[in-house]
Formats: sequence, C-alpha cells, structure tokens
Amino acid sequence: MEPVIRGSQEEKVGHLLIAGLLITFLPQIPLGNYLIYPFTILTTWFHEMGHGLTAMALGADFQSLEIYSNGSGVAQSQFDSTPSAVANALVGAGGPLGPSIFGSLLILASAKLQYVRPTLIALAALIGISTVIWVSTMTGFVVLPLVALALVGVAMKASDRIALFTAQFLGVVAALSMFQDWNYLFSYSGVVAGRPMLSDTGAMSDALWLPYWVWAIIIIAASGLMIGASLKYALAEEHSNRFIRR
Repeated sequence: MEPVIRGSQEEKVGHLLIAGLLITFLPQIPLGNYLIYPFTILTTWFHEMGHGLTAMALGADFQSLEIYSNGSGVAQSQFDSTPSAVANALVGAGGPLGPSIFGSLLILASAKLQYVRPTLIALAALIGISTVIWVSTMTGFVVLPLVALALVGVAMKASDRIALFTAQFLGVVAALSMFQDWNYLFSYSGVVAGRPMLSDTGAMSDALWLPYWVWAIIIIAASGLMIGASLKYALAEEHSNRFIRR
C-alpha cells in the first residue's frame, strides 16, 4: 500500500482559492459561460429549492420548480389558507439563503474525507428526486440529471482529491452565487420569464415593513456568517483530511 499523506490547511485553502478564481474568471474567457452553465443552473436550483423547502416546512404545498435557460427560476407553492406575514417573509428569505445553506453544508462535509462521497451522493439524489417531483421546465429536465450523474460519477470513481475538490468547489460556487444576485437582492421587483414580480427582498419588505435593502443587508450578513463559520471549521488544522497518494 502506498503511503498516506495529510492534506494541510494550506492545501485546502489553495483548493478553495482555485475554486473561487475559476468561478470568477471563467465567464470572462471565450466559451467560459458555456463551461460554467451547469453550475449556473445548479445555483438556481439551490435558490429555488430554498424557497420550496421553506414553504414545505411551513405547511405549504411545494407545487413546481421552474428553471429557465437564462438561469432564472421560480418556485411555486400554495398554502391551504392565507399565510401569515412571517411565513411569507420566511419563504422569501429561503431563496437567497438557500445557496449559502447548501454551500455551507458542502464545505462542512469537506472537513472530513469520510463525509465527502456520501454528501455528493446525497446531493445527487436530492437533485434527481426534485427533478422527478417538482421540476417543470425543459432546462431543468436536461441539465439537472446530468449534474446529478456527474456527482455520482465523482463520488463512485474519482480519487479522494478530486472528490474533495468537487465538494469544496460546489460549496464555493453556491456561496459566490449570492454576489451574482447582488442587483436582484437590492431591487424591489424584477422580471422572470416575462412575468413582473416582487424580488425576494421586496416580498419580505411587503410582509414585514422594513425596506427591501435592509432585508438584503440582513441576508448578506447571515450568508456571510454561515459561509465564514463553515470555512473556519473546514479549514481548521485539526480537521485536516488524509489522502491516499495514487
């Protein structure tokens, strides 16, 4: 058996920096938008699942998840009776917080190697189940199963280093998607698939009175705390992973 080496904190920081640079600069190079497209759709899925799962947790019927080719999306849910203002605000917050929650969980899973592959498989399973039950657009039907199959392939066949990097990369992708939605967070309303509608922070403002930009700041702060805490844990030296050199 070949020797086992310890993944240092510096190595893990390097992985995360590479992930961040890839996400930041890929759209700036020729064909970069095409390369990053599956991850754009995945972050939309994180966002809309955040809305839908929050609504379900509050007793609503999560009816459908629409993901469009331009990366926008809508989660449709229905309460049996008129929801409270707090419920409306929580459903609104669930979307922009969704990517940060998923990202934090992926980064936390990367803290210990034995959790990485099960986490990737669990994410693939959730994507597959959601596609069958809720996804109602062709973009989602095509892209999401391919992403799920890729995750299963990495979990089952890839080396420890590749599996770990995949979890970290997806966690950073989810975390950085908040900055891609910056203008949306600081807008009262927007247009999705030709339909004018309130933004998430606009819905929160209507429900709980504070201005939409205040809710945007609160969401950004909460997301930053989640991602920061998960990074601090995952990068702690005592949680360093062990790799089998191949």
